[in-house]
Amino acid sequence: MSTGEIMIKLEKLNTLGSVLYFAAHPDDENTRLIAWLAQERKYRTGYLSLTRGDGGQNLIGTEQGIDLGLIRTQELLAARSIDKGEQFFSSAYDFGFSKTHQETFDFWDKETALREAVWIIRKFRPDIIITRFPPDKRGGHGHHQASAILAHEAYLAAADPTQFPKQLATVSVWKAKRLLWNTANFGGMNNTSEDQLKVDIGAYSPLLGDSYGEIAARSRSQHKSQGFGAATTRGTSIEYFDFVAGDKPQKDLMEGIETSWSRIPNTADIQVQINNIIKGFDYLNPEKSIPALFVLREQVLTIDEPYWKTLKTQEIEDIITACAGIWVDATTASSQYSINKSFDVSLEAIARRPGIKVKLIKTSLAEVNQALATNNTWNSSAPYTWHRNTQPYWLEKAHSLGKFDVEPKDIGFPTNPTPPIVTFTFDIDGKLLQRSQAIQYKVVDPVRGEIHSPVAITPVLTAEASSSIVLSTNGEEKVVNITFTRHDKDSNNFKVDIPQSDEWNIVPQHLNLDFAESNTITKQIRVKPSSANSAHTTIKLLWNNVALKSIKTIDYDHIPRITWFPTTVINCERLALVNPVKSIGYIAGAGDLVSKSLNEIGIATTNLNGQTLSAPLLQQYDAIVVGVRYFNINPQAAAIQKLLMEYVAQGGVVLMQYNVNTKLMAEQLGPYPFAISRDRVTEEDAIVQFEAKDIAFSYPNKITAIDFDGWVQERGLYFADDIDRNYRTPLSIHDRDEQPNKGSLLITNYGKGKFVYTSLAFFRQLPAGVPGAYRLFVNLLTKEK
Repeated sequence: MSTGEIMIKLEKLNTLGSVLYFAAHPDDENTRLIAWLAQERKYRTGYLSLTRGDGGQNLIGTEQGIDLGLIRTQELLAARSIDKGEQFFSSAYDFGFSKTHQETFDFWDKETALREAVWIIRKFRPDIIITRFPPDKRGGHGHHQASAILAHEAYLAAADPTQFPKQLATVSVWKAKRLLWNTANFGGMNNTSEDQLKVDIGAYSPLLGDSYGEIAARSRSQHKSQGFGAATTRGTSIEYFDFVAGDKPQKDLMEGIETSWSRIPNTADIQVQINNIIKGFDYLNPEKSIPALFVLREQVLTIDEPYWKTLKTQEIEDIITACAGIWVDATTASSQYSINKSFDVSLEAIARRPGIKVKLIKTSLAEVNQALATNNTWNSSAPYTWHRNTQPYWLEKAHSLGKFDVEPKDIGFPTNPTPPIVTFTFDIDGKLLQRSQAIQYKVVDPVRGEIHSPVAITPVLTAEASSSIVLSTNGEEKVVNITFTRHDKDSNNFKVDIPQSDEWNIVPQHLNLDFAESNTITKQIRVKPSSANSAHTTIKLLWNNVALKSIKTIDYDHIPRITWFPTTVINCERLALVNPVKSIGYIAGAGDLVSKSLNEIGIATTNLNGQTLSAPLLQQYDAIVVGVRYFNINPQAAAIQKLLMEYVAQGGVVLMQYNVNTKLMAEQLGPYPFAISRDRVTEEDAIVQFEAKDIAFSYPNKITAIDFDGWVQERGLYFADDIDRNYRTPLSIHDRDEQPNKGSLLITNYGKGKFVYTSLAFFRQLPAGVPGAYRLFVNLLTKEK
C-alpha cells in the first residue's frame, strides 16, 4: 500500500458515513460513483447486487448458468478491489431476462427477497440508499424494476421492528436518512433533469494519481464476460439523483447526516487524535505514526457503539499493518487437497520498515516467538486440516429456478465467510496485532508471473461423466464413461451404487472401485430406454447413500481460479430423430456449447477458424453453423459473410444464430436485408404457432407442439425486424399480453442452397438436452428437397 493510500485511509478514520448502492446484477452498478463515494468522500460504500448474473450471456467462454454466476461474482470482487466499495448479494437467482417485476417476484419469492434486503440494510446500516433503476417500465429488465421496488420497501421495513423481528436477535432496526434514484441517460432513455440533485464526481485525486473516471473505467472493465470494457473519462462528470423517500436533500447526498465522530457521544478526543496523526504523518517514514495509532485503537475500543467500534478498529489495524510494511502469506504446493486430510502450508512474514520492534508471537498453526529483523523474511511451514469442502456456500444445496437455498446468517456474503485461513499474531513495540491470510495455491506462470488462487478442499471421491446429457436416438443404447478420482490416498476401495429407473435400463447397478494401482479409474455404464414411450430419467451415483460430486474448474486471467463441486448427474432423454446431416463446420462466436451438443446426435462437428476459411473448405460440409454473436465480436465478419453467401448460392446450408443489435461488424447478415431488434420472448413456455406445412417443420422430422415443451430460460432473444420479403417467417411467438412476433426464424432459398437466421435460444436448449430443439435444429440444417 502506498503512503498516498495510507493517507486516504487515515482521512477515512474521521468519516462515519455509509452508502448502499442497490441494483439487480453484476455490471448494473455505477463504478464512478462508488469510487468517488469510497475514496473521495471516504464513506463506507457497498453495492448490493441481488443476483450473481447467472442468466446473462458470456462473451469470453462457453459458461452459462451457475458457472457464469461464479465468474461474474469474481468480476464484481475484482471491480470492488479497484473502486474500494464492498460487495453484497442476496439469494436471488438470475433466471434470465424478465419483462415485468411481477414475473420476477414470482421466481424470486418477493417476501424472501425483501427479508434478505432488510437483513443486509440492518447489518450494513447505510445512511443513504441509492438505487440504479426506477420501479416501473423505465427500468427495462424486470429484475431492474424489482430491485427498485425492493429497495423502497426494504428502506421502510428495516426501520420497522414489526418487520422480520427474528433478525433483531442479531441486528437492530435501522432507518436510513433517505432513498435516492441515481438517474441516467442510457439505453435510449434519458431520466435525468435539471431539477434533480446534481453532484460533480469528476474530481482528480493527487493521492491516487487518478481521476474517479479513470478509476471507474478500470473497475467497470473487470466485467469482461459481459463485454463491458470502458473508456476512461477525465474532468467534470455530473451525476443526477431523483428523490424517492426520506428527507429530501437540496445540495448534497449526505445533507443533514452527521458523518464525523460527533455522531457518537464522548468521542471528541478521538477526532482530535486522528487529526494530529494526519497532521504529523511522514510520507517517507510512515512507521512513525504507529505508536499514536495504537493509542487511538485503545481509545476506539472504549466507545459504546459496537458497529463503529468494530469497523474503525479494523481500519486502524489495517493502517498499522501498512505503516509497518507487514506482509504475510500462506501458500500450498498443490491447488487441491482432500477433506479431513493434513497438508503442509508454507508461511511467510516480513516487517519492512525500520525503527520498530516486531516479533511474530505465533500463527494459528504453531507458536513462533521470533523477532523479525527489518526487511528479512521469516519462513516456516506447518500441517493444516480443513474439515469441509470449499463448495461456494450458495451451491451447497439444490436451488430453484428463482433462488438459492442459503442459510439466513450467510445472506450478503460474496464468497464463503469462513475459508481456510491462517492467523498471524505480532507484537509491535509491546502491542499485539493480528492479521489473517487466506490459504492459497501459488504458482509462477512463465507469461503471467506469480499467480495466487484459493486452495480447493475436495470430497474424498469424485466422479466425472463423459457427458451430462444422454440422448438415445430412436432407442439406441448409449455408453457413458465415468472417471472416478480418489483424493484421499489412504482409501483404496469404494462401492458405488447406481439407482435404477423403471423407464430406462441402466447397467450395471453397482461399481466396485479399487484404487490400489492408480488415483483414477474409468468405468462404463450402458443406458437404454426400456420402451418407445420412456420418459426422461436422471442418473446419480451414490457412495454411502450420498450423491457423488464432480470437480469443475474455471480459469481466466482476470479473476482467481474458481473450483466448485456440482453433483454428478446424467440426464437421459429418448430422442425420436431422422438425421441426414453427417458433418457440419462450426464458426464459433462469443461462446456456446452447440458444437459439442451436436456431437451427441452423431453429427461430426469441425470448429472452423475464420482466418483460414475458403470456398473449397466449406464445400466439405453438409451445413455451416455460425455461433452466437459472431457478427458482434469478429472484425472479419463482413468478409466471412460474403464467403458464406457464396457457399449458400452454390448449394450449401448456413444456419446463423442470434446477434445483438449493437456493434455489428457487417452491414448485412444474410443474402437479403433484415434488422435486429431488442425484442425477445422470455417465457420459456410461451405458446409457439408455426406453419406445420412449411418444410422446416415437416422434413425430415415432423414437428409438433410437443417439440416446444421443456425449453429452458427463454424462447429467443434479439429477434429480427424489417425483414425482407424474400424470407419465410413460418414461426410466431410472443410473451403474455404482447403481439405475435415472427422475427425468431428467417428462412430463404438462395441460389442452390438455404440460409437460416434464428434468434431461438438453441444455445441454451441443446446443452440442456431438450429433444424438440434437436429435432427442429436438424430440420433447419437439412437441405430442402
